[in-house]
Amino acid sequence: MLRLDTMQNMSPLFRFVSHRALLPLLFAFAIAPLWLPGQLRAQATNVLDASALHPPAGAAVAIVEFSDLECPACAHANPVLMQAVAQYKIPWIRHDMVIPGHPWSPVAAVNARWFDTKGNGLGDEYRNAVFANQTYIYNVNVLVQFTQKFAQDHHVTLPFSIDPDGKLEAAVKADTELGRRTGILHTPTIFIVTAHSKGAPYIEVQNPDTNLYKTIDQALEDTKAAAAPPHRAVRHK
Repeated sequence: MLRLDTMQNMSPLFRFVSHRALLPLLFAFAIAPLWLPGQLRAQATNVLDASALHPPAGAAVAIVEFSDLECPACAHANPVLMQAVAQYKIPWIRHDMVIPGHPWSPVAAVNARWFDTKGNGLGDEYRNAVFANQTYIYNVNVLVQFTQKFAQDHHVTLPFSIDPDGKLEAAVKADTELGRRTGILHTPTIFIVTAHSKGAPYIEVQNPDTNLYKTIDQALEDTKAAAAPPHRAVRHK
């Protein structure tokens, strides 16, 4: 996982070293916590404000994720999340949590929101494609080429300016601020959230490789039990 406080404290010299040269090292350090024993991973998130941790209206269980499109650990977790959503047919709420020092992720986040406006899940398809090709996108220019190719492949014409009035950028910043208010310190941060559950209203999934499916199973069981009508004794005459 990439910690936001660590990235914010990097020296200016480190920030401006070639991103391409640093990519293998960053990748190794970023995904390492996913493979470490539980006691050595990042501590559980201290949730400061749980107002974002609930399913959308009409859903009993959902995934809430805070991620950065340039984060290697997020790219590692993304196919696991995709498979879970396809299997369980539950909503997946994706929040932008832009990490300071990542040169192209804010641009990619704005691009994704522009594709969101085209409907048919195109924004999420773009996010998934970015994660799948993340190791090849080593600067903003490559991201531009990738985005142009994605739009062409999906028969969408990119405008000269994707965000002329800055509304999409403002939405990305608002999402990142929401993450800070929630207490998010690393990406990805993943919660299974529930409505009307007999169990906890939200549970953090610290290791999606091993804990995602069983956490969803437990949440579904808890909400099913809470929704079951109370048993009434039958009086026999």
